[in-house]
Amino acid sequence: MRSLRFVLSVVLLSLSTLAFAQSDAQKSFTQLKTLAGSWQGPVTVVPPQPEMGDGTLTQVSLRVTSRGNALVHEMKEVGKPDDPTRYDHPLTMLYLDGDRLLLTHYCDAGNRPRMAARTSPDGKTVEFDFLDVAGGTEYGHMHHAVFTIIDPNHHIEDWTYMMPRDKPVHAHIDLKRAQ
Repeated sequence: MRSLRFVLSVVLLSLSTLAFAQSDAQKSFTQLKTLAGSWQGPVTVVPPQPEMGDGTLTQVSLRVTSRGNALVHEMKEVGKPDDPTRYDHPLTMLYLDGDRLLLTHYCDAGNRPRMAARTSPDGKTVEFDFLDVAGGTEYGHMHHAVFTIIDPNHHIEDWTYMMPRDKPVHAHIDLKRAQ
């Protein structure tokens, strides 16, 4: 009887440890939430696009919302009026869905691609792979995103947009925390 109680207590302790262990998705989400704030940096676009000048300053705002259950990512070009009806102003939501970290990008192309996260072994890079897209893709869609945390005041974002006929355009944004 005593050995049965011992085994039962070990099993219950193991189960409680599993219940409180953070998944990779939760750890990645917690790490990304440390980026909350205002950011600014130059964007490099490959291949170059006429409407996006190389070195154009981009402003990124990250905000934790919904009692910590979502991270809002907003992007706009520095110096452009805050008029999302006339200028690019994409919005991205990052959130946990069970044991997955997902991203939904509300694109200026009028669609909403979803991506699922993968984490690097060191936990400093979170890569999002395309899952599906709602809405039309006649103008293309966002297909891939990578967030790399350098330090608390510096991170890099890499975004891949698939143009019509599956031609990728890569945007690399080197962001520093705005003071």
